[in-house]
Amino acid sequence: MPFQLSATIVLIIVTAAVSWFAWKNPRLMERLILWPPAIARRKEYWRLVTYGFVHADPMHLLFNMITLFFFGRFIEGIFANYFGPVGFVLFYLSALVVSILPSYMRHRDDPNYRSLGASGAVAAVLFAFILVQPWALIFIPIPVPAILYAVGYVGYSIWMDRQGRDNVNHSAHLWGGAYGLLFFILLEPRVLQVFLRALVNPSFG
Repeated sequence: MPFQLSATIVLIIVTAAVSWFAWKNPRLMERLILWPPAIARRKEYWRLVTYGFVHADPMHLLFNMITLFFFGRFIEGIFANYFGPVGFVLFYLSALVVSILPSYMRHRDDPNYRSLGASGAVAAVLFAFILVQPWALIFIPIPVPAILYAVGYVGYSIWMDRQGRDNVNHSAHLWGGAYGLLFFILLEPRVLQVFLRALVNPSFG
């Protein structure tokens, strides 16, 4: 059976390559990262997307891309039925924009604020997956049902966002996850029935 280069794999390859080049070239990193004043004052709107293709370090990149690899291919297969082969890419790119907009609006006049990484879009993919497979096991590193992971993920992200003590954009995680849910429900309202049916009939695996 011939190997097929899926959109998920393409996104992973491009993200890894851009991140690697940005680590080697600080000027490129500065050009791609989300810096709100550059958008508000200089109209550099591409940053609302390109920030998701650069990462702080290899571990940051690895965590996001592993998550995208395991859940992206599943969602890509579903969305292909509605949008064709480019549908998943458009969903992913739009998730990058939607997940970062609240952070941009909050910090648009803050010259000290920076944000980077694909976490918001990856959260959108993950939560779309949870709508279909709420009892699938997520290894973090112990196996945890996806629905329980989602509850913990949301609670932790809300708490950490309010604390504001680390350099992680928890707001993007929350908005990305919400976008993934809303996008899928609007695309296929019957997915709510699938979710509720699966929720009351646990099947681990």
